[in-house]
Amino acid sequence: MDIEALRRDTPGTANRVHLNNAGAGLLSRRTLRDTTVHLELEAAIGGYEAADRERGRIDATYANIARLVGGRPDEVALFDNSTHAWNAAFYSMTFAPGDRILTGRAEYGSNVLAYLQIARRTGAEVVVVPNDESGQLDTAALAELIDDRTRLVGVSHVPTSGGLVNPAAEIGRISRAAGVPFLLDATQSVGQFPVDVAELGCDMLTATGRKFLRGPRGTGFLWVRREALDHLEPYVSEIASATWDGKRGFTWRDGARRFETWEVSYANVLGLSAAVEQALEIGMEDIGRRAVGLGELLRDRLDAVPGVTTYDLGRQRCAIVTAKVDDVSTADVAAALAERDVNVTTTVAAHTQFDTEDRGVHPLVRLSPHYYNTEAELDRAVEVFAELAARPR
Repeated sequence: MDIEALRRDTPGTANRVHLNNAGAGLLSRRTLRDTTVHLELEAAIGGYEAADRERGRIDATYANIARLVGGRPDEVALFDNSTHAWNAAFYSMTFAPGDRILTGRAEYGSNVLAYLQIARRTGAEVVVVPNDESGQLDTAALAELIDDRTRLVGVSHVPTSGGLVNPAAEIGRISRAAGVPFLLDATQSVGQFPVDVAELGCDMLTATGRKFLRGPRGTGFLWVRREALDHLEPYVSEIASATWDGKRGFTWRDGARRFETWEVSYANVLGLSAAVEQALEIGMEDIGRRAVGLGELLRDRLDAVPGVTTYDLGRQRCAIVTAKVDDVSTADVAAALAERDVNVTTTVAAHTQFDTEDRGVHPLVRLSPHYYNTEAELDRAVEVFAELAARPR
């Protein structure tokens, strides 16, 4: 991996130390070009006409995403973000009183709110699977909790609030053995390291374009195993998802595109496609090795600073690193980093409700390097932590 060449292809690296890839990755020139060229084409010849002209490249997006996650193009649906993709899958399921939804303590806040809404609406029960001693979802407990009332296992692969990587493949094995659908929120994992739906055993997977994939904001996708479609009823029907039968009925569109809506930002879609192509060309194995390695290095260097503590859980950890400085507010640490042109963000207690109930450590500073970052950039961030920790109070 030619890091200097990748950085030259990433304009933002000239201006900032960008350690907020779990929020939004920096666009490459290639992605920026493909997005803006299509906008210029729309301005020149019209939006519908531009889409018609670029139809082949637009349709290739489905094949690119399928290659990325190990599925088939007809199992992919495009969305404007990962939450809408996740909602399309979750709300297509039916729940009744006594049904159980099993999830983990690291589940993303929007997903939790959806579970709670369905529980309130239908009488279903939300069951939080405990963590094991490492802080990841306890798969032995999951196997004990699954029963004939379990309607769904829904898990975040990597939480928004830390470096944990949940044991998704083992969760998939347990879910498959029990015949229970498995919905995997892969928003923070797709683009960061290899994700293969066959290996993970999920039935539905959602992801965003803007984070570690380095695509434009306003992009996301849903992957649905072909066999799972028989158990899902899309909660929205419209002209892109269904075909009128000429009378008073309709049929769903074939494959996962039955979850889509007609209006799409094709400039963003082409930008997403470019970002996925670039990730595939670089190689997800190499991307994952470097990104996770930088996360480990950053975590070790922060842990070595007296007065700084990191909070990442699990046996397997990734490029997301969360930390605090003793007796210094998280907001003040983030502000000090911003003054040095280091991009980070902070965790929010309400975005990981079950984790907050369990640990009560939020807010934390969240740093998330990616493969185009350098060790010197990590050192620049660590220096700020060290300076704050050393100040007399």
